[in-house]
Amino acid sequence: MICRKSILTFLVLLAAVSSNAQNARRTNSIFARENLIAWCIVPYDVKNRTPAERAEMLNKLGITMLAYDWREKHIPEFDTELDELKKHHIALQAFWLYSGPNPENDKNLDIIIDLLKRHKVKTQIWCMVAGIKDIDSMTQDEKVKVHARAIAYIADKAAEIGCSVGLYNHGGWYGEPENQLEIIRYLKKPNIGIVYNFHHAEEQIDRFPEFFPRIVPHLMALNLAGLKKGNPVKVVPVGNGDAELKMMQIVKNSTYRGPVGIINEETAPDAEEGLTMNISGLKKVLKQMDDKEALKTYQ
Repeated sequence: MICRKSILTFLVLLAAVSSNAQNARRTNSIFARENLIAWCIVPYDVKNRTPAERAEMLNKLGITMLAYDWREKHIPEFDTELDELKKHHIALQAFWLYSGPNPENDKNLDIIIDLLKRHKVKTQIWCMVAGIKDIDSMTQDEKVKVHARAIAYIADKAAEIGCSVGLYNHGGWYGEPENQLEIIRYLKKPNIGIVYNFHHAEEQIDRFPEFFPRIVPHLMALNLAGLKKGNPVKVVPVGNGDAELKMMQIVKNSTYRGPVGIINEETAPDAEEGLTMNISGLKKVLKQMDDKEALKTYQ
């Protein structure tokens, strides 16, 4: 017999998945302006904009979604940030979380969960797990299990408030898509997916056509950047590289129809200039791909 607690847990997780589906603005042209998420614009901004100034900037650029990157100094303004986003009709598409092997001791996770719960915001938590000791000496199975333990705790806390968790590639073992797929298969939790970042894909360019179709069913968000091949690969603004065109064409031809991030991580000191630069580069690539439908949204 299925216990009442199990049924309630399933319904909560189902709500998280539904929320994720709603947050992923579906459109026939995933590179359209209305499908863009602004990312890396809080700590990467020489003007140190206030929450209100940041929301006004996004309104000016016609961007309706924000993935919130932050540092310790921004914690006191978390509530104001969410208030300003609501006031300016900007959806909080995601909230960044950098945690360790014992997230149950992570005070920042508690702060974020409480914040989202109080504001009744159902969103994605883009999560990176690091700081695991002796990771290099572990077997593949041990690496999967030690990361899965931390992710499971975070995912359960997120599910309690109707949120989902995106495994965020940022280099190292955890940043490899194939390893993230193993974590997802091991945990079998419906509110866990993948956030894929071109700006951390330097070592993955050549095999992108192989693994991308495999992560699409789990893909919650895709963040763009330019990539210039070489040794090492160089991250540049969108449209200034020689690898992102092919990768974006693969994305366009896939079944993925979720949101697309446009970033300012080290693109320009001023976040507005960085976003504008990458949007211009995106339009350049769209012309090369002959994506007339998406280009119409930038006129």
